[in-house]
Amino acid sequence: MQKLKRAGLIILLFISVQGNAQQSELVKNYINQYKDLAIAEMQRTGVPASVKLAQGILETMAGTSDLVLRSNNHFGIKCKSTWTGETVKHNDDERGECFRKYPSSEQSYKDHSDFLKGNQRYAFLFELDPTDYSGWAWGLKKAGYATNPRYAMALIKTIEDYGLQEYSFIAMGRITDKATDLADANPVPAHEKTVAVNTNPVKKEEQPAAEKNTTANKQEEPVSNGPVYPKGVFKINETKVIYVPKGSSYLAIAKEYDVDLAKLFEFNEIPRAEEVDRDRLIYLQRKRKTGNSEYHTVQPGESLHDIAQREAIRIESLLELNWLRQGEVPAVGEQLSLHKKSSNVPKLALTTQYSILPGNTRGTN
Repeated sequence: MQKLKRAGLIILLFISVQGNAQQSELVKNYINQYKDLAIAEMQRTGVPASVKLAQGILETMAGTSDLVLRSNNHFGIKCKSTWTGETVKHNDDERGECFRKYPSSEQSYKDHSDFLKGNQRYAFLFELDPTDYSGWAWGLKKAGYATNPRYAMALIKTIEDYGLQEYSFIAMGRITDKATDLADANPVPAHEKTVAVNTNPVKKEEQPAAEKNTTANKQEEPVSNGPVYPKGVFKINETKVIYVPKGSSYLAIAKEYDVDLAKLFEFNEIPRAEEVDRDRLIYLQRKRKTGNSEYHTVQPGESLHDIAQREAIRIESLLELNWLRQGEVPAVGEQLSLHKKSSNVPKLALTTQYSILPGNTRGTN
């Protein structure tokens, strides 16, 4: 098998120290150094950048293993009969086994992609959605890339802990490589960063002229009324979230992401139900008291719950910051404050319904 019992020992050792601050810093440095290679290789061959980075982190102990230091071999690939390049001896299942040696890390990253792409054992992986890192992780294990039974779980944990899925999205052009440099003056772990999701989409009439259809007789394409969300776990306002289709089971979601079912409904401020009533964001953590943006402009058809979900802010906070009461709906175009108490009461939609309580003399404007 291509991967060996050595991988099992490396993974166990790595996981045992992964919570250590020094080890975390090593991982961040590794990601920052090799993310561009992983992105480029995904664009060239289709190997997900998230999976490649996770494998590199685990196989090299975040760039510190003896093998990678002596050979630039980031993925533990052995010589095999087809290898004609330089080699290095390394103790693995047996003493002094032959491993490939590369002139640079770039060559190792390329050879790893070519090894997977050109090997029939892994052909089925390239039929998966490239953002399905879980499928890739379990597929690599199934195909015999590693003998350790925890290999797939270790890959998935590394991807999720350090937000490596972000680099697959960048490679696919779904998001821009924005604020991903982990070596700035105050580095922030990738798993603490928010994927850049546009929560306040530009109205059609506000699109730049260069993006408009200039062919008079060409049928205009429909414009999406909202943001396009990535597949799998991502973050909005530093809060873990997934985007699920209508009909998804809440119980299945809770089990898959190890979240208490009651908490799932509490986090998303929704009544208990068996299935998701429409395509929607489902938060896996409690939303924040303030938003990531300063304001949210109310869009047609949006309820306060819709806004709270889109901005990852609690409804009670949204109400308090904007002098609103339960049941009141701000008018389309009104700007709701997400950071501090608004100085103005927003205009309300004419269809707003709310209880007449003592002291409630506010009317709709």
